[in-house]
Formats: sequence, C-alpha cells, structure tokens
Amino acid sequence: MTATLPTTAPATAPATERVRPRAFVPALEGMRGMAALGVLLTHVAFQTGASGSPVIGRVWGRFDMAVAVFFALSGFLLWRPHAAAARGLDTAPPTGYYLRHRAARILPAYWVVVCVVLVLLPSAAGTAGLRVWVSNLALLQVFVPLTLTDGLTQMWSLSVEVAFYLVLPLFAFALVRLRGPAARRRIPVLLAVALISLGWNFIPVPTPDAIHADNWLPGYLPWFAAGMLLAELADHSLRLSRWWKVAGNQPLMWTVATVAFLLAATDLAGPAGLTRAEPWQYVVKMGLGAIIGFTLLAPLVLRDPAARPHRWLESPVAATLGRWSYGIFIWHLALLTIVFPVFGILPFSGDFGYVLVLTIAITLPVAAASYALVEEPVRRWVRKRDRVKRDQEPQPAP
Repeated sequence: MTATLPTTAPATAPATERVRPRAFVPALEGMRGMAALGVLLTHVAFQTGASGSPVIGRVWGRFDMAVAVFFALSGFLLWRPHAAAARGLDTAPPTGYYLRHRAARILPAYWVVVCVVLVLLPSAAGTAGLRVWVSNLALLQVFVPLTLTDGLTQMWSLSVEVAFYLVLPLFAFALVRLRGPAARRRIPVLLAVALISLGWNFIPVPTPDAIHADNWLPGYLPWFAAGMLLAELADHSLRLSRWWKVAGNQPLMWTVATVAFLLAATDLAGPAGLTRAEPWQYVVKMGLGAIIGFTLLAPLVLRDPAARPHRWLESPVAATLGRWSYGIFIWHLALLTIVFPVFGILPFSGDFGYVLVLTIAITLPVAAASYALVEEPVRRWVRKRDRVKRDQEPQPAP
C-alpha cells in the first residue's frame, strides 16, 4: 500500500511528448480507501457466513479482488519515477532512499498491530511462539508454515507487497538500457513478464507442508504489472494518444472492470471459500485481477488533466478514507475478531450487515489514530532526516 506523493512536473516538454499528469492523483487516494473497505467487507462476509449464500455470497467473497487494486496502485506509484526517468521527465529516487521510505511507510504501524494482536488477542496469543513472532514481525508468513494467526491472516498480501518493494529496484536495473527512443520497448517487456508469470502456478515448486508457492510474489506479478503498465502509458508519447483515449474512458473501463469482477465471482476464478483453485482457475483469477486493477485505475491516471474532478473519489470523505486506508487494512481483522464476543454474536451465524457496520465503526477511529500517532509522525521524521542529511552534504563549487 503506497501513498501518492506530490512531485514537480517539468515546466515544458518537447512537442513530441505528452506532458505527464500530476504525480499526485487525488482520485487514487479515494480508490485506495475503497479498496481497504473492500478487503474489510470480504472478511466480514466470510466470518458471518454471508459468503456462503447463493449467488450474492460469491460476490461478497470476491471482494478480495480489492487486493488486486492495492497491488496495481503500488505498481503504478512506485514504478512511475522509473518510467518518467526513462523518458527524461524525472529522476528515479536512489535505492537507499526508496527502501528507507518504504520501510517507514509500512513497518512501524504494522509492528504495533502485530504486538497488540500477539499479546492481547486471546486466540492469537495462546499459540504465539517464537516462530510466529519472528515470522510475523519479519513479514515472512507466506514462507513459514502455520504462522498466519488470528487477527493477522490478511497480512499474507502485505508480505507479497514487501517482496515487490524489494524486487522493484532489480526490475528497474534490468530495464535501465531502455531509455530515450528505446523506452517504447518497456511496455512489451512488462507485458511479457506479466504473461509469463501467469504460468507460475503450473511450476512444481517444492514447499513445506501448509505453504503454497502460489502465495508468493511471482504469482501476483500480473497485478503489479497492471499498475506498472499504467505508469509507462502515463509518460508515453503522443503516438499512443489513441490508447489514452480508450483507457481514459471511465464508463468503458469501469464496465470492463465490472464484467471482469462478475466473471471472477464464478468458478472460472476458483471455487468459493478456502478451497484451493485448480492451476487453470488460478491463471484466470490472476488475469481477471490484472484487468480489474488496470481498468479501475486507468481512467483516473490517464484522463484529461482539464477534466472535472471525480465527484466521489476526490471528495473529502474519500480522501480521508484513503489516508486511513493502511490502518483500516492492518487493524480491521483483529477488530472484527473481537466484535463477535463483545456484542454477543456467533461467528458464521449471519448478521452480515450488523457486523459490517460495527466493524467499520470501530475500525475507522483506530485507523485514524494509527495514521495520526504512528504513520504520519514516522514519515515526517524520515523526511526531516533526509532534508537535514541533504543540507549537510557538501555542495559543488559554482
């Protein structure tokens, strides 16, 4: 999960280049907030038994595709400086700076949640041995058997995302020669990587019991690649303007996203519940998730900068949810777990709407506190530290 950070666009650009949109895209903040609520919704549906209902239950369960939106957002926002640098429009951040700011964004608030859950949540604390502690603190849950514990099971996706953070500089290095006129080849290369990674689940990767390689980064690369492709398109030349027109058409793109989502709610993308999908179903799910991520974000990223603001996604409410989205994601499952005993509700016994409202009502203030007391202070401190360090560096002689 990534914050959209403002950067200064070049004042002018060659006539053959389209001036890239603002690096800060307000609607993306709102979309991130909606994705966080989508993840919350699908977990409430599962734990109340609503996901087992005919037809609509499959829809509630498939809101796990919100993870595809998160991954596409990360792909777009983190790859964009590299796409812009390849065309001489910006400079990519140094690897040390990038990793330091990723760690500051993700780890402090996450560590707070892990400690609170493993100490105070009875169903998790009772089984929290050293292996569980180390695996969760180090975000290694998808590699170490039986370490996804109550209140923290959603963190598998954060483990995958952090793996992407670590691999992204290697991707950038691999494509470093595709700059200037050769930058047009970057899109075909990324498409090829995404297509090849769709076959990951067919590879017999040896794993320990209770560990599945389809939960590792290679299997989810198509979802990240959807955002990376958008980053490349956002900085491409006018020769691709026809693709801008199509991909920036919100009614068209969001219709495609809706169709892909509904198809994902069928057996094409795997059976309902926790039953493991067949390899071909896994391929379909990854492909549909990439389509959903791309088509939901494309109209926000590629639309005409002069267009009117998005009425809902750029509203103050949506922007606030976007700021709190990381807190919503990391806290909601632990809070959902305690909603049942506190309000005398039996898990898997219904009351979907009631539990959903209660969980949102409790999660939002906790997420707001996480943002105000942990996330933002740490980010401010890191930014201040970088400014001081930069100011102390010797300046070249005039």
